[in-house]
Amino acid sequence: MLRKTFVFLILLTTIISILTTIKISIKKNLEIKNNYSLYSLNSKKTNSPDDKIGNLIINKINLNEPLFKITSANNSIEKHVTILKESVFPDQKNSILFLAAHSGTGKIAYFESLKNIDINDEIILTFKEKTYYYQVKNIWQEKKTGYINVNKDKKNQLILTTCSPTKENFQLVINCIEKEK
Repeated sequence: MLRKTFVFLILLTTIISILTTIKISIKKNLEIKNNYSLYSLNSKKTNSPDDKIGNLIINKINLNEPLFKITSANNSIEKHVTILKESVFPDQKNSILFLAAHSGTGKIAYFESLKNIDINDEIILTFKEKTYYYQVKNIWQEKKTGYINVNKDKKNQLILTTCSPTKENFQLVINCIEKEK
């Protein structure tokens, strides 16, 4: 009887721990933990001339790259700056757009110069023929875990991420907030 009670308590403790972890991971507006895959988006890919939906423009580093629909074959880290599937687009309230690209060397290393971005720099995003202006709020590096830890701001956000230029197995994360109109 004592053994059954002990096993039951262990199972109960495990279940409570799992439920607590789930509850913590879904707290909105406190912290967003986005599990993203840079290489597959779990949706059927298309390749149409209408797939382009905007541009990412960072004048400081001479970057002006097209953005494509999430379902486009061109929305691939192996081809362009990539919109991650967890994104909420800027034409929606409380948007948070996640963009990823390679750094390093080569023709697809679009975020190679992202390391030169500073707090308060301006990032411009065109999306569906409208222009959005963002200001860099903070920059950090975190261990690559498949998640980006971002505190959700009450304003629209743009998150840029790439491999860390200085630390192996880390990623550089740049959090931008939409400027007041």
